[in-house]
Amino acid sequence: MGTFLIAVGSFVGFLVAYHTYGRWLSRKVFALDPNAIVPSCELEDGVDYVPSKKSIVFGHHFTSIAGTGPIVGPAIAVFWGWLPALLWVIFGSIFIGAVHDFGALVVSLRNRGQTVGEIAGRLISPRAKLLFLLVLFFALTIVLAIFGLVIAAIFKLYPESVLPVWISLPIAVFIGWRIRKGSGSILPIAMLGLLAIYASVWFGAYIMPISLDKIVGADKWLGEWNSTLVWTLVLFIYCGIASVLPVSVLLQPRDYINSLQLYVALVLLMIGLGIATLSGQADLFTSTPAYTGDELPRNPPPIAPFLFITIACGAVSGFHCLVSSGTSSKQVANETDAQAIGYGSMLLEGALAVMVILACCAGVGMGKFDRVTVGDGVFAPSEYVAAVGANEVALTGKDAWRAKYQTAGDWNDFNLGAKVGAFVEGGGNFISAVGIPLKLGIAIVAVLVACFAATTLDSATRLQRYVVQELGQTLHVKPLTNRYVATIFALVLGFWIAWQPGAGGVRGTGGLMLWPLFGATNQLLAGLALMVTTFYLWRRNKPVWFVVLPMVLMLILPFWALIWQLKYTFNFEDKLMLSVVAIITLGLQVWMVIEAMIAWPKAKGVLEEKLPPLEKDSFSAADGRSC
Repeated sequence: MGTFLIAVGSFVGFLVAYHTYGRWLSRKVFALDPNAIVPSCELEDGVDYVPSKKSIVFGHHFTSIAGTGPIVGPAIAVFWGWLPALLWVIFGSIFIGAVHDFGALVVSLRNRGQTVGEIAGRLISPRAKLLFLLVLFFALTIVLAIFGLVIAAIFKLYPESVLPVWISLPIAVFIGWRIRKGSGSILPIAMLGLLAIYASVWFGAYIMPISLDKIVGADKWLGEWNSTLVWTLVLFIYCGIASVLPVSVLLQPRDYINSLQLYVALVLLMIGLGIATLSGQADLFTSTPAYTGDELPRNPPPIAPFLFITIACGAVSGFHCLVSSGTSSKQVANETDAQAIGYGSMLLEGALAVMVILACCAGVGMGKFDRVTVGDGVFAPSEYVAAVGANEVALTGKDAWRAKYQTAGDWNDFNLGAKVGAFVEGGGNFISAVGIPLKLGIAIVAVLVACFAATTLDSATRLQRYVVQELGQTLHVKPLTNRYVATIFALVLGFWIAWQPGAGGVRGTGGLMLWPLFGATNQLLAGLALMVTTFYLWRRNKPVWFVVLPMVLMLILPFWALIWQLKYTFNFEDKLMLSVVAIITLGLQVWMVIEAMIAWPKAKGVLEEKLPPLEKDSFSAADGRSC
């Protein structure tokens, strides 16, 4: 019963935080104004700036920030035990992550939808703009290289997820057409689309799983171009197209229907967790140590600072400031929607991260396996039992969890496929407690993970396009200001990194080599975004303590982690890319902190320079064309 109560208590805590702390931020600190002119109305262009309903923007924002981040991070971090991960997710979400996302969204809304990088140039210093844009560029390059390979790995490990993910695209386009047509409520047609996706999940699980390896023998037929790289290339081509389409054509409706998919999955997981707990099948306290102590994989990093950068999305994530200021701020139709979209979405992501922790511990501990993923291998349960040297009857509780985590090898392997598999299989166990077949339950969770990762990937492509265009303007490189050139540049660079050989010289694992940098760079970005919000409030004589404390934490922890990695795990012989990117990132951070320290004494109560007047042909709310 305790496992279920932990889940319920966490969700209640998030609700209370939203209606207390979130309301205080909304009303007393940021003073959201329902009559304020928002960028989506002021600059409406039908492509990026599109005023939209709160539910639509919430769906886009949430699915874009969620992705696989709140899945992979907690799925790795529970090897320290479930308690440290759970505490960081709950308190981090409420007091750091949600404040970070909300602040970035509001500041962008009040600066014509500019990204935090552009805004930093006016709030801190012109040099800070360039420094921030460079940090954004490196961070998004890592996101593109990693997330493309993660989705490709999901397609390889769970071939039943392939068909539903691609089927969801034409369904989303149709729903987008209905939204633009404005014919009645969008919910009924979206629910029909969701039913169609779930029908494709069943079809993919039982009738038509699509394995590229089995269809064409890709690993042999294509040589270095293995199936993972082929899927990555296909995904990048899709992202290039999706990121330049108007947001109302694909991005908004796909994210909206994916948010509905998550709500259904969360309900199934919660009901399954409750049933499994009451029946004694799932017990967090007997499945996993609250704190593992010495029961760790080989060569583990210290829990401080690495817990706080391993779990990024789900507690706090710098990538979210890019979504808040890059896409969501250009779609919000009323400033008061920002609390639900900025603060509320982060709390919902925290709830998802809580379910991931419980699935990777209590769910895996149920010991029910339709298949077992270890790295790039997929085994039948009996084969897996033989591989880990345990007997099949004993493979429950802590034995099952240890087989997944303690025998998983060296920490430095960073096997993302196995960690994502822990949530997919543990979540499938929860859903099976409802009466849904385990095979179908695993398919439902795998499709959820792949769909969410895809939304993050193409949102990241659109965001990187904005950053490259802004860099082109700042550095006076005119070709990069073109959105098509900027998109191609971003994707070619991301794919080039993904193409690089990683461990064992295998092509298509180069992006995963950057995973040790992802968490630290991501959290560093969060600290810098909090710095921008701090300057925004400081210049308006608003309280800043609630932003300054998270900012300091998010600047110190990733700096500490990068220094530790450079000292103990990175080297210039076989990890040159990691070392160079880490040193550049540290240099940019130090430089930007110095810029902030110079500007801080002179900034209190002094408003930043106003934005230049709009050109005459720009739309505005006064035109009465929208909003």
